[in-house]
Amino acid sequence: MIVGYARVSTEEQKLDLQLQALEKAGCNRIYHDHGQSGCHFDRTGLDTALQSLAPGGTLVVWRLDRLGRSLSGLVQLIDHLGRREVNFQSVMENIDTRSPGGRLMFHLMASLAEFERAIISERTKAGLSAAKSRGAHLGRPRALTDQQVRDALWAIRHREASLTEEAKRLNVSQRTLQRYICGMRHWNREKTANN
Repeated sequence: MIVGYARVSTEEQKLDLQLQALEKAGCNRIYHDHGQSGCHFDRTGLDTALQSLAPGGTLVVWRLDRLGRSLSGLVQLIDHLGRREVNFQSVMENIDTRSPGGRLMFHLMASLAEFERAIISERTKAGLSAAKSRGAHLGRPRALTDQQVRDALWAIRHREASLTEEAKRLNVSQRTLQRYICGMRHWNREKTANN
């Protein structure tokens, strides 16, 4: 069984060119996704195409980017197909995992994906290290200042305001406000113990 898969990102785009190429490649069935991004691999047409493939079958796409835009995601998907003994073919890139050259191309792609992940990881670590040495705050920005937490705590204790009211006033969830209050109490206890 040779199964084709086609995808376009917007509703205005046409599938005609891809469908013609997949029919010419000898596809018995063709599945498609219309108006779907290539960023994620959870698409109805793609899922159905993958489910229809049995060992010895072949998944055919017009171009690699029709299957997905993430190199590491593509490598994972093609590797998954290989473990299921399903072949893969990309018409425009002339990749066919049934041939030694196609398997070589796949392994080159896998190496490039690994290299890309390593480079991104190195850059991220270097950026975090540089920011930390400059004294920059790492992580998510604080939702509340210390003064806002003190004011909310004072209102709850002395004006009998509820946690819900104060959270609403500060435009945060009750859980967030509670976490900040608990953190401030913990910090105050440590400060008192150290003095």
